[in-house]
Amino acid sequence: MTDDSRRFTGMYDECRQRVWAYVVSRAGRQVADEVVSETFAIAWRRLDDVPEPALPWLLGVARNVLRDTIRAEVRREALSQELRSWTEGDVADQVTERLGVLRALAGLGEDDREILILVAWQGLSPRDAARVIGCSAAAFRVRLHRARRRLKQAMDTPETPETAETRGTAETTGTAAPSRTRVRNLSEEWS
Repeated sequence: MTDDSRRFTGMYDECRQRVWAYVVSRAGRQVADEVVSETFAIAWRRLDDVPEPALPWLLGVARNVLRDTIRAEVRREALSQELRSWTEGDVADQVTERLGVLRALAGLGEDDREILILVAWQGLSPRDAARVIGCSAAAFRVRLHRARRRLKQAMDTPETPETAETRGTAETTGTAAPSRTRVRNLSEEWS
């Protein structure tokens, strides 16, 4: 066993129960195992950064992981409620709204679409989505903010024959929306 392995094992054996108890006291047993696992995974990856004594540092990491977990759950629940609301009320309004969102989404660049899909449809936290994209969480949050702003602008802009024509030919320039086939595929994926 290497020195790092011994150090980590000792730290884990010494602190795991207290970290778990801390998480249970804040959020309950249902998330404790996941949060503690992620906490110690971070500790392993950043073993050189873990001070002595390790417990305060581990509790700080657990607090951050728990905060991110709760935020992700709140976002998932909000999305779930939004999706449930789409199943209520006037179907024609829902279809019109969905088509408007898909049309606006199709008018965005590929990077913006990917960012919005990862968060809104895949339910990833900005931190997890940043890993998928390959950037920092802070950079991802900035990109997400900008993508949301562009989506809102696209949804607020009524489609004219010129914008519809641009959307249909934009793939040749590589700057705008995908083909109608791609939009149709996206709408089928999200159905």
